[in-house]
This record gives sequence, C-alpha cells and structure tokens, in this order.
Amino acid sequence: MGSRESLPANATDTATKIAALVERARRAQRRFERYTQAQVDDVVTAAGWAIVNPENNSALAELAVRSTGLGNVADKLVKNRRKTMGLLRDLQGVRSVGVISEDPARGVIEIARPVGVVGAVVPSTNPAATPANKIINALKGRNAIILAPSPKGVETCALLLRYIHAELDRVGAPRDLVQQLDAPVTKATTTELMRQVDLVVVTGSQNNVRAAYSSGTPAIGVGAGNVAVIVDASADIADAAQKIRLSKTFDNATSCSSENSVVILDAVYDATIAALEEQGGVLLDAAEKAKLQAAMWPDGKLSPAITAQSAPAIARLAGLPRGEHAAFLMVTETGAGPDYPFSGEKLSPVLTVYRASDFADAMRIVGAIYAYEGAGHSIGIHTRDDAQPMALGLELPVCRVIVNQVHCFATGGSFDNGLPFSLSMGCGTWGRNSISENLNYRHYLNITRISRVIPPNEPTIDDLFGRYRAKYGG
Repeated sequence: MGSRESLPANATDTATKIAALVERARRAQRRFERYTQAQVDDVVTAAGWAIVNPENNSALAELAVRSTGLGNVADKLVKNRRKTMGLLRDLQGVRSVGVISEDPARGVIEIARPVGVVGAVVPSTNPAATPANKIINALKGRNAIILAPSPKGVETCALLLRYIHAELDRVGAPRDLVQQLDAPVTKATTTELMRQVDLVVVTGSQNNVRAAYSSGTPAIGVGAGNVAVIVDASADIADAAQKIRLSKTFDNATSCSSENSVVILDAVYDATIAALEEQGGVLLDAAEKAKLQAAMWPDGKLSPAITAQSAPAIARLAGLPRGEHAAFLMVTETGAGPDYPFSGEKLSPVLTVYRASDFADAMRIVGAIYAYEGAGHSIGIHTRDDAQPMALGLELPVCRVIVNQVHCFATGGSFDNGLPFSLSMGCGTWGRNSISENLNYRHYLNITRISRVIPPNEPTIDDLFGRYRAKYGG
C-alpha cells in the first residue's frame, strides 16, 4: 500500500481532516477515561436527557421527518423517548468502570476498559434514536464517539449533538466526546473515519456494513431485516391482527423489525385476512398488485419514493384508489427470491401474505424467504403452542423468535420482555455479522482479566474417555 504522501491531494486532505477530528476525540476520551462510575453515569444520563427532554424530542422528530421525508412525527416522538428510556433503564446500576466481575472459584477478575474512539455509521430512517442509542452505549464505556450520518440525516444528527453538548456542559464533560463528520458527509469521509477510529459500529445499508468489515478496523455491523411472522391455527386471531398492524404501520415501517411477510396457516387463513382488514389492511387483487409492483420497483430496485411513506401516499403514487384510506396494503404471494420482489424487505406499510397448509409448511415458506433476504434477523409467531417457538429457534436461521408480541417493538427490547433495548440487531453468521445479539454497551468495552492460581482441576484419562471407551471400545 502506498504512503499518505502518495495519495491524491483530495484524499490526503480528507485523511488530515479526519485525523484532526479523531485527535480531538482522543484527547477528550483520555480525560473521560479517568472518570468514576458515578461521573460516567451522570454523563450517560445527560446524553439521554438531551433527546428525552420533551422540547428537544419534538424538535428532533419534526426535523427528522422534514429533512428525510421518512416516517411520521408522532411515532418518532414515541421511538425517541421509548428507546432511550429503555436503554437508560438497562444501564442503571450496571458497572462499566473498574472491576465489573469477580469469580473466586475460577480466580478471575474482570476489569472494564474503554475501546477508545468509536466511529458510528447511522441511517436516515432513525436519525435521532439510533445515534442517541450508540452515543449513550459508547459513553457508558468511557469512549468518545464520532457519528457518520447519512446525507439526509445530517441536520437531525447535528441538532441532537447541539442538545447533547449543552448537557455535557452542564455536567462538566468534554464536548469532543461526541462529534460528527462535517457536511457534506461523503463515502470518502465515512471510509476514512472507519480507518482511523478504534471501533466501527454500523447500522444501515449493507454496503456500509461491508465497508466497515473491510476497513481494517474492528467492526460490528448488523444485518438486513426482512421479518416474517407466522399466524398459527391456535393463535388469538384478533390479537395477532392488531399487533401486526401496530408493527407494520409504526413510523411508516422504517424499522428493520417491521413485518414484511405474514405466513398464515390454512385453517385460519380467511379469519386472519378478515381480522387484518378490520385493522385497516386492504388486500389487493392481481391487477392492483401489478400496479403496486411497477410503482415500487420501477427499474428493478426499490424506489426511494416508496420508502417509509404512508399506505395512502403509496396508493396514490401507484394509482390504487382502494388503498387511499388504508392503514397498510396487502398482496398475496407464493414464491420467494428475485423473481418475487414482494418477498423481500420493503421498508413501507406493504405486507406480503403467504398461505401455508400447516406449521411445517409455514416453516418451509419462511426458510425460502430468508434464503433470499433477512437470514439471521428474527421471526415472529402468534400461537398458543409452546412447542412451535422452540421449533423455530432450533431450525430456522434467526437470532430472535418473538412470540405473541408487536414485532417492531419487541425485537429491539421492550418493557415487557428481556431483550436489551437497541436499534441495531446482530444477525450472526447467517446475516454475515460478527454478533448475534442486540448491540449493547458490552460491545463498546474491552475486558481485561486478572487470573490467579486456584487449586488444580486436572481430569484423568478415565474422566474424559471412560464413558466413550466403554460405549465404543478402544
């Protein structure tokens, strides 16, 4: 590889600007690293209040919708508050400074250490909630963080940082703990940031995730969503339909955890369709489906004009009068893959409906969908049969099985389930990710382990091989 001096002038300028930004972050982080747990927790709370403060939240939600054209203000208000409040609840009383674990029996003590300077790539779909989540988690580990927002999300991120800096001033913490790339944010500046920081965390496009993994810097990326939910014959149909509607319509389906497909067992198919229609869903006929497909994929790629728009807006764009008062649109499908675009992620209140003969067939259908897109993320199921969620967890390539819940609320942590609050869901090796859990504060820590001598625990040959040799000989 050539030296910095051999790079083009514009590349050298970019590297120099990013280096200055990172150096400011390093100076702030070195000071922050000496904070006590109580001081760190004050900083974390300050960052949380910067977005939860109702006045700030309103301004952020309104600016996010106005500048990105994605989602709606009412739901962004809820998302910003709920996700941040949940995260702060998760972090209350959690040790992230000094000794965090002692195991006398093993003679091991664990000490939390910062990772340093974090580079965080954040999407336009949640330009306040996602960066706030990453900022708070990074600060909990005594790190500095630099955001690389999407071009559409720059204004919202900048406003969020203004509010956070005001709160950092209040608690006497360095402002340079939280920074963002200067506008215009480009592929070149984001790539250079990835190269120069100590850890990269990426939520958003899979191109950015792949770039992070190839940056040469330790990186955590999350996979693509394309959530399917199964409605079993034993389900409470009315409850399932309501929860699917809540998940599918929240913030115009900006969440990667919003259902893209519903797989309904034959025994309850008609009843479930009727219940979804009662919730405001409109099931399109074949001609209407063709019109919608032409509007959503005009050149073979999902149109940005569709992304995170309301169902009535999409219906008007596609010329579908029956959908102009819908809560969400539904289309039936039988296959999965590139020839069946409705089987993929749509980031809009459009729900694909599959009919399964039985539970085994439903699993087969979901497997085909995830073989195309969404492997590793999660699956939802509405059922009264406790064996079915276990079967999904044992057989399908998913990191989460969400049972009888509003999927887009539950997957990223909820006040009535035990998953960590997060807007970034790891998808394991199925989704080409290095983590299979919700991104949380522990991913922003280095752990130093002190090991002391303990009484020996050395097995004999018979301990390890006696049963095997008795069974198989040798």
